[in-house]
Parts: sequence; structure tokens; C-alpha cells
Amino acid sequence: MAVQTASASVDRRGNGGWAFPDVVVEVSGPLACFTRPELKVERVSYPVMTPSAAVGVLESIFWKPEMAYVITAIEVLKPIEWTSVRRNEVKSVVSAAEVAALRKDPTRRYDVESDRDQRNSMLLRDVHYRIRAQILRAPHAREVPEQKYRDQLRRRVDKGACFSQPYLGCREFSAAFGPRTDAQPISRDEDLGVMLHSIAYPASGGEQYHWFHAQLHQGVMSVPLAPLGAGAVAMPTSSGWRADAAYGGGR
Repeated sequence: MAVQTASASVDRRGNGGWAFPDVVVEVSGPLACFTRPELKVERVSYPVMTPSAAVGVLESIFWKPEMAYVITAIEVLKPIEWTSVRRNEVKSVVSAAEVAALRKDPTRRYDVESDRDQRNSMLLRDVHYRIRAQILRAPHAREVPEQKYRDQLRRRVDKGACFSQPYLGCREFSAAFGPRTDAQPISRDEDLGVMLHSIAYPASGGEQYHWFHAQLHQGVMSVPLAPLGAGAVAMPTSSGWRADAAYGGGR
């Protein structure tokens, strides 16, 4: 997901500095996994949906290149409950180069049995969230009223329409979505520690993680506009090995 940034030309007045009230979408599902980036092999979810995952849900419902979503808050509408699942997975990532080689040579095979591994995942179960967001227009779309995008999103949510099926962290955990209900946030205060704010994908390749200090106050996690500064969080260093290196995709 792109890093959430606000344009200096946004008209700020009221509502925490925003010109319009938040757009609100509720999402729910039987399972969710908002994986911590520092834990790659054994998946462990954050206890609450991350802002980057919320952006992904909204973009799957409605998105245009002239706009971007900025998450302002995530409300937890059901108690935080955990479950553990063990699944059969493969240890390697098949690269695009390997796929091309398989297509070119019909005799070439990938033996999934020799590459299979069992991995445990710590998931959230029976989740229900209320996403609050603002919409920013791109500089080249200033002539289009922001209300147009807000109304389009609202109509699609009311109809249950989406460009692709929204999911809760992992694609196998499909999400149901709809307009705001009367559900109230849970009564829970918790310091969630450092949480993923957004992920940037620079042109040079790779990923850049951005973080913020997440706190749950009476079931509501407010999301700051700007993440912590570069270098504020020390990520584990890698040896440089990548799972797809065995298939020609390492870099």
C-alpha cells in the first residue's frame, strides 16, 4: 500500500482539521490475520486491523488514480479473540523467471512435495471493525469535487459492490462489508505498541515500512496522519537470502 500523506492544499477546518466528516465502512469476517512484518515464517497477527489493511479493503470497494484514502481511526466492535491454525505451505516462492522457464520447457517440473512445510498461524477470529477514513484528491484532479468520490464510495458500500473481494489481511480470509450499524466499540484500553502504519514500494524495489505508536482507547484506535520518522523503529536485519533465490528470483 502507498504511504498515506496529506496534501498541503487540503482545506482544513473542523473535524480534526478535515473539511468533511469521515467516510465510514464496517467490515467483518470469521478469521483475520494482519501479519507482523517482522514475523515472516510463523504468521502472528496484530490484535487490531492495521491502517494499511484498512486502505486495502477500501480500495477493493472503490478506487481511482485521482484519489487516495487516509485512515483516521479503526473501531473494534467485537472482543479480540485468538485462534491457532496449522497449514501446509511451501517453503519457496516461485519467481516470474521460473514460471517463464516452466512454460518454455514442458518437461521441467516443480516438486511441491519436496518443498512442503507445516507452519503455524496465530489468527484473529470473529472480527468486526468500523473503518473511518478521509479521501484525498491527487493534484491533477483538483477540478473534481471531493464529494463525488465520497458519494461513489457510499453508493457502492450500500449496494455491496466491489472491484475485488475485500479480505482481512490474507486473501483466504474474505471480508463482508456494509454501511455503519448501531454496534458500539468494545470497552477496552490497551497499549498496542509499535504498529505498521503503511508500506511504500520505491521504484528501486523492495519495501519500506512505516510505523506508529498504536493505542486502543475504549475500543477505538486513532491513526496519526504522519508515521514515525525514518529509523525510529529498528527492524531485524536480513542475511540477504530470499526464498525465491533458489528459482532465480533473488535480488
